[in-house]
Amino acid sequence: MNDTQLRQLVIDELEFEPSIDATSIGVAAHDGVVTLTGHVRSYAEKVSSLQAARRVKGVRAIAQEIEVRYPGEIKTSDEEIAQRVLSVLKWDAMIPEDRVNVTLQKGWVNLSGTLDWQYQKKAAEDAVRKLFGVIGVTNSISVKSAVQPSDIKKKIEAALARNAQVEAQGIRINVSNNNVSLEGIVDSWEEHDIVENAAWSVPGVQWVDDHLTVSS
Repeated sequence: MNDTQLRQLVIDELEFEPSIDATSIGVAAHDGVVTLTGHVRSYAEKVSSLQAARRVKGVRAIAQEIEVRYPGEIKTSDEEIAQRVLSVLKWDAMIPEDRVNVTLQKGWVNLSGTLDWQYQKKAAEDAVRKLFGVIGVTNSISVKSAVQPSDIKKKIEAALARNAQVEAQGIRINVSNNNVSLEGIVDSWEEHDIVENAAWSVPGVQWVDDHLTVSS
């Protein structure tokens, strides 16, 4: 597939995704690297555009340079956004109360604190990025489980072996001080995410260092 064909496939996928207004998004492609430019109406739409581009076969990496511009340049104070963030975190049953700290600067939200599971960290970011006024999220939450299993690597390997969508033999897993390093080549971004999520799902994992490569 040449650069022109890949670019058109990404454009088609962006236009197909109903949560995205693709008219203000520019797409460039070179050797499997896709660059997204332009502007969107919310941070959630920016994330959706990234996810849409990742679904396209042949995309190996994405450089996202999209700006968030709310309709009519509506300005929301950091104090108001902070109240919205605290409220949505409080009412999310997946996130333990009073475990996430929130700071803001000009609409950019920084999440910190300590949680027990990666899915809780992801749930916090997913909830915040949908809020009106948010232009970006830095997720600095630490994951520290009280469970310290000695067979993290075996559990990850077993999880990958059970999954029919993953060629587990091509994945190399190294564990040091409950930090997991993933290496190898996967066929798609979907397979990449499955492998990464499998690593994060094992109790005791505190960090996942992703060195996986998506084949062209």
